[in-house]
Amino acid sequence: MSETEGGATQSDSDLLAEIRELVTEERALRERPEHRLTPDERRRMRTLEESLDQCWDLLRQRRAHAEYGEDPRQAHPRPVSEVENYQQ
Repeated sequence: MSETEGGATQSDSDLLAEIRELVTEERALRERPEHRLTPDERRRMRTLEESLDQCWDLLRQRRAHAEYGEDPRQAHPRPVSEVENYQQ
């Protein structure tokens, strides 16, 4: 996950663009048979999954802030350890 210059949080459109880029890369790796992925590609796949979870979480936070009349810029990326352990 990245932040824009000066430490300001991303806009929803920036966040959605980042999600699209991550999904594109993830799909390219998923199209390859699992047994043909290198160890580096498997690690990259895990990193992509974690980054996507963080992006979606941040987008949900931003939308919740906006829905309740708060500033969406108050939302911040949560650590991977937190977003990866949510109960669904």
